[in-house]
Formats: sequence, C-alpha cells, structure tokens
Amino acid sequence: MKLIYFDNAATTPMDLMVVEKMSEVMKTVFGNASSVHSLGNIARDSIENSRLQIAELLNISTSELFFTSGATEAINTIIFGAVKALSVEHIISSKLEHAAVIEAIKEVQYENKIEVSNVNFDEKGQINLLHLKQLLSTPRKTLVCLMHVNNEIGNILPLTEVANICKENNALFFSDTVQSVGKYKKIPLSILDFAVASAHKFHGPKGVGFMYINSRNKIPPLLKGGHQERNMRSGTENLAGIVGMAEALQLAFDNIDKDAKYILDLKNLLVEKLSSEIPDLVFNGDKDGHYSILNIGLPKISHNSMVINNLDVNGIAVSGGSACSSGVMSISHVIVNLNKAEKFLPIRISLSKYNTVDEINTFVNVLKKY
Repeated sequence: MKLIYFDNAATTPMDLMVVEKMSEVMKTVFGNASSVHSLGNIARDSIENSRLQIAELLNISTSELFFTSGATEAINTIIFGAVKALSVEHIISSKLEHAAVIEAIKEVQYENKIEVSNVNFDEKGQINLLHLKQLLSTPRKTLVCLMHVNNEIGNILPLTEVANICKENNALFFSDTVQSVGKYKKIPLSILDFAVASAHKFHGPKGVGFMYINSRNKIPPLLKGGHQERNMRSGTENLAGIVGMAEALQLAFDNIDKDAKYILDLKNLLVEKLSSEIPDLVFNGDKDGHYSILNIGLPKISHNSMVINNLDVNGIAVSGGSACSSGVMSISHVIVNLNKAEKFLPIRISLSKYNTVDEINTFVNVLKKY
C-alpha cells in the first residue's frame, strides 16, 4: 500500500538533493568550526557561506541571522531575551499561536510578573487589528507575538499592516514565520524585530533552524557555555544541518512559483471535491489562506471518532492539529478557541510538491466512508 502523506505542516520529506548535499558534507567536512586549524576553517567557511546564502535569499544581513536547533529554541531565545534586555513590560499575543510561543509566554510571565494580553479574532481566526491597536494604546514597552501563517488553519497575518501598527506604538514585533519561510519569496523580514524558521518545514533536515534578530535589537543568549553564533547561541554548530538548510531554502526559492501554483491547484481541487461530496463538513479558519494548509471539520457522530486512525490504516497520514505533542492525540487548542471542537472533528490536510491529483481523489473517496 502506497502511503499518502498529507501532514506537511508537521514536517516535510527531505528533498533528495538536500540529502546528497548533507551526505557529502558529513563525509568530507568534519572539523569543528571553532577550531583554529585548517579543518576548523573549512567547517567555519561552510557555515558562513550557508549564512550568506540564506541571508541573500531573505534579503537580510548576515549579522541578523543566527542558527539554532530549530524554531522552538529560537522562539524561547527571543521571548525571554526581549523581556530581559529590552524593558518589555507587556506581551500581546493570541490564543491561536503555536504552543511553543504560548508556553514560553506563560513561563516568562510567571518569572517576570509582566502583563499578557490576547488579541481578539473573528470566527475564522482572523486577528482583530482594531483590538490590537487598543491593546497598544498604553505607554508600556510591549512585545507583540503574532504568527505569520497559522500552522493549523492556514490563516495569513497581514505582516506589513501589523508591523506598521507596532511601529506607530513603539512596540516590538515578533512573528513566527515557520510556515511561511520557504513557501513565499517576499517575506518582509526587515520590518520585523524578530522571526524564526525551521528547515524541516521546507524539505530540509530536522534539528536545525534560525532566528532573525533585527540589528536594532540586542538580546542575550538563552544557551550559555560557548561563544558560537557571535555569542548568541552556545554549542557546536550542526554543520551538515546548516548546509542542508541553506540548500533546501535555495531549492525552495528556485522553484517557488511553480511549486506554489501546483500545490494551490491541488488544494482547490480538494476544496471542490470535499464541498460537493461531503456537504455537511465545515472549513476551519480561512480556506483561502495558506496555499498548502486546509483544516476541515466533520460533524461529530459516533462512528467517526477514530477517523484519523482509520485514515492511517488506509495509508493516509493527516493530522488533528499541531504535531508538537509527543505523538499524543489531543484536541487542538486552535479549534477549541474557534468554538468548533464540541460539534466538529478537525482534520488538517497539509500538502507539498510531492502530492498528486490521484492522492486527492483517493483521500476524498476514503474519507466519505467515515
């Protein structure tokens, strides 16, 4: 049975060209980038060449780009660092954020006794920008934490508009760009104060990511004990992972227009078939949001409570929400906060360049049985 993988918002299969690039590096470039000998220099050059490659693709300075083990580490570094070093007294976020952001904010609130506000959103999960302005109408130094693309429902935040609102109110703006880096060519990172990315979301390796820290902001490291990443992230660099991430992002940018159109066509076909063949389902969030993410809700009835497991038995991998829960099935906090959890069973379908029309047809035909 051929597996149909529709969980690309959780992680993506690595591009074989990335695997080849990493394999070559692992076999030939084994020095520690902190060492002063020639092998260390070769490793360091590989890291800095990758940094330059990524920075040029994203139109940022190499001095603003710091490699990490992934987005979760980067998120914690930014939130804790901003509160500690930038006089943040107030954080504005949303109940629809990724758990890494929500939990980091809870912890920093507990440790520092700062105020936390959640911005309102409508029934589709769109952020209420008027309410954001109201929350910012105080003289307190504020950090706004709002994600660019929601990982569960695909809603897209108007980055430039939010950045302008933050600038008008002297607030810092951190956006979780994990689901947009590598998916859109022109993300205006330079108008943000902070952003993060993870390589495995754009067909790169797991265990490596980066944080963007605008040059106007200086925050302390989260991990201490070394001087790597210009004193911003201690620990021996994941050389092969960094090179693989740069290769994956380059491949994504080289093919982004073609791949985005192909994936959007698949999504539109999926929406059309679901709407016509399973008329009692609902779409959670904005179905016209991110071109690769679609979240649907099936009416809760006794025989479909195990639908995700049943799809898995049929060789179809989908999700009920975020994958960052150690493999434990739980009700999505995003769907709960959209007031959809009681009546509807959520299924997130997230697509990639490797999916096909035949897979869409098979998925809908199998789903109809449940």
